[in-house]
Amino acid sequence: MKRIAIAAAFAAAILLAVNAFAGSGRTVEKTVTVGTPGGRMLTCKDINSPGIRPDRKWFGWSATSELQDAMPRGRFGPRRMPVLPVSEDPAVTYGKVPSRNEFGINAGFYPSPDGALLAVYRVDESAVSEFPLLDITTRTGSLKSIRYPMNGMPSEHVDLCVCDTLGNVLNTLAVTDFTDERYLAGVTWTPDGSQILVQVIDRSQHQLRFNVYNASDGSFARTLFCEQDAAWVEPHEGVYFVKDSNFFIYRTDVRDGFFQLYLCDLEGNVRRLTSCSADVQYLANDGEYVYYSSAEVSPAENQLFRVRLSNLTVCKKPSKLAKVRFGKPERLTPESGSHSVSISPDGSKFIDSWSAVDVPGKTVLRSADGKLLKELHTSADPIAPYAPVTVEFGTVPSADPAFENYYRLVKPADFDPAKKYPLIVYVYGGPHSQLVTDSWLAGIRYWELLMAQKGYVMYIQDNRGTDNRGYAFARAINRQCGVAETADQVEGINTLIAEGWVDESRIGVVGWSYGGFMTITLMTSHPEIFKAGCAGGPVIDWKWYEVMYGERYMDNPTTNPEGFARTSLEDKTTSLKGRLLICQGMEDGTVLPINSLSFMQSCVENNVLPDYYPYPRSEHNVMGPWREQLYLKLTDFFDRNL
Repeated sequence: MKRIAIAAAFAAAILLAVNAFAGSGRTVEKTVTVGTPGGRMLTCKDINSPGIRPDRKWFGWSATSELQDAMPRGRFGPRRMPVLPVSEDPAVTYGKVPSRNEFGINAGFYPSPDGALLAVYRVDESAVSEFPLLDITTRTGSLKSIRYPMNGMPSEHVDLCVCDTLGNVLNTLAVTDFTDERYLAGVTWTPDGSQILVQVIDRSQHQLRFNVYNASDGSFARTLFCEQDAAWVEPHEGVYFVKDSNFFIYRTDVRDGFFQLYLCDLEGNVRRLTSCSADVQYLANDGEYVYYSSAEVSPAENQLFRVRLSNLTVCKKPSKLAKVRFGKPERLTPESGSHSVSISPDGSKFIDSWSAVDVPGKTVLRSADGKLLKELHTSADPIAPYAPVTVEFGTVPSADPAFENYYRLVKPADFDPAKKYPLIVYVYGGPHSQLVTDSWLAGIRYWELLMAQKGYVMYIQDNRGTDNRGYAFARAINRQCGVAETADQVEGINTLIAEGWVDESRIGVVGWSYGGFMTITLMTSHPEIFKAGCAGGPVIDWKWYEVMYGERYMDNPTTNPEGFARTSLEDKTTSLKGRLLICQGMEDGTVLPINSLSFMQSCVENNVLPDYYPYPRSEHNVMGPWREQLYLKLTDFFDRNL
């Protein structure tokens, strides 16, 4: 296998070498050395500034598909805000994003094709418990309450209303499926604006009904099809109508083992459009070609493909779906790496912004068939002024022999495998994440570079349960969050230990949110491995997490008592042997402070001595100027304890 090394001081030098770790089961696909011998050391201020990242130049499209320089203005661009209904009940809102942004819901209302009507979420949180957060900005301090639908407790009630643009409710969709605590996702208007498609999911998230409602009076029209899964169903988006037709494209992973695209009609007929053993994501269509990104080249890459639809002109009626012909998939982005694509409104060309482990970034213009039209921008290496660091990218064995997991290893540039090095594991490991990609420096977080310059080796792995690897990989965590993830992380660490260069007495771990949960899980389940760890905003028990996310992966304490007992950390404090630092935003409305405070109370009761570091005015993530101080705290903690 190729091993590619690029030194910033000799940018043109490309070295090929044999994989040095074949015996351990670890593969090295790419290696890049960045920085310059004699360059200065990074600081925590550096890594919190934009100058450390590859420079980007933004491009966009005019309405007539002309390329233009553009600053990013949000996914949907500017639009006039309509007047939305207002409720006299403070617990009821119109136009608010429901379900805590799960199911890919990122809007509180959806305009009809002609803009005359709106499908508006009505969210009733009156049954949802309120939880207090301390606000220290007042002289004597004050409490502010947030409504937080906790696992197993009453949740919000959501309806969809059809409204005009003046704030009047015309009707409410007659959704009668399941209970009032169901979820309404994937809201999509039909092209003629007469009907609204809604994906209705039961609270347990095991069943989905794809329903059609009449916009004129809100009445139920029909169910197109149903999905059911013993683990979970989770729509990520609405559907996409093929231009000038009543066919639409639907994406799911519960039918064929991976997220695939399906061509459907309004009578409930469904045909599989993509047929690769990899996750795909719809991007656009022009009525002839459907464009999508795919992981079929590699789960660590993001490549653009298209497939042709033919015979559409004689298939205008939904009953003719079977006669639509699908062409062979065409790959349109030739370079290995991660491609982010913007397709012109007329489908004639696309902007391709991409990077790879050894490529900081390039932006090019291509024709619809992938032909290079123009090079628009090439990013400079932003690490060149700094002391050198080496990044490796490849795979390690999973604890499940059916899989290999992607990793990156960030090492001092003068790394000598005959010596011993302290190892720090950076972990997230939860759903909807992918930390390791074939992108610039394998998706690095720049604190990793700083720590490698100081002599640490940083290790990051995407374990089972993370994104872009298909149904079985994602659902390995079902009803047991933290179990498969921990097994994979430990398998990877043991793979590195077997190579002989890890100082086994100096292994640390750090993570935030799900990664904070994983940090404490690793330290309490494998105290023999970890000398020190930092957990930020950690989930301690899934009974304290939100309904939508928590019940999807864990069910609830009544239906899955064994799973909750196994994964709870509150009663595992006596297993903690290494030095633990917990950081907590005290205004955190995502992972409530009750999690970390309950863990600390258990430590008090059991004479266990972790460190607790509150961020009094931070929410879930410590952002802005305070983030530099967070990096200082993390660096100091590992310097002192590892």
